[in-house]
Amino acid sequence: MALALVLLLLLSVVVAFRIYVAFTPRQRSAPKARPAETCGLAVFLGSGGHTSEALSLLHSLDFSRYTPRTYFVGVGDPLSVQKVTALELLKTGTLPESTVTNPAAQHRVLTIPRARRVHQNLLTTPFSALYSLLVSAYHVTVAPFLCRSRGPATRFDVLLLNGPGTCFVLCLAVLLNRVLGLPSPRVIYVESFARVKSLSLTGKLIRPFVDSFVVQWPDLLDDGRRGSCYGWLV
Repeated sequence: MALALVLLLLLSVVVAFRIYVAFTPRQRSAPKARPAETCGLAVFLGSGGHTSEALSLLHSLDFSRYTPRTYFVGVGDPLSVQKVTALELLKTGTLPESTVTNPAAQHRVLTIPRARRVHQNLLTTPFSALYSLLVSAYHVTVAPFLCRSRGPATRFDVLLLNGPGTCFVLCLAVLLNRVLGLPSPRVIYVESFARVKSLSLTGKLIRPFVDSFVVQWPDLLDDGRRGSCYGWLV
């Protein structure tokens, strides 16, 4: 009985420590990549103006360095898929491919359920958010493990977020990796250009958990909490 209590106590300490590590943003600077190195990049496209802002952030990147690229889009958002196709054609001259049919694909589009649909009843939101989290966890945690032998396109080192609540669910999926001690990407959240005086609800929720929190208007940092402002990015 005493041994069981000791083991339970040790397990509780380990779990508490893993949760502490997972929910503590990585404050250290990311190591500078060497010229020959690439960085796997994932970005969430929140539809409409959020998609335009996210793709604007990517437009100036060197796609030969930021590869493979993963685009997360919400279910029922064909416009974002079309914009991804246009960007990839412009930058690389190729179309997004499936890593199932082509393991060497360097860019792909993955769909995830929305955490909350427009005008959705608040009573049903926890169920849709949980479903979105399960699918996100599959893409972030399970798929890279199952498909690690298929090629590099299943991994990403940086997750760029900008948009509605579904991106918070993706952030939670990354935190799950950290709790389990699995490899996880650095998470960067860029607040929408439209948020001039106050943070969005997603920004307020996600701020404590991301590795880098970036705003485009300095007034949003008046509260003295962590965050960076580099001016207009889109």
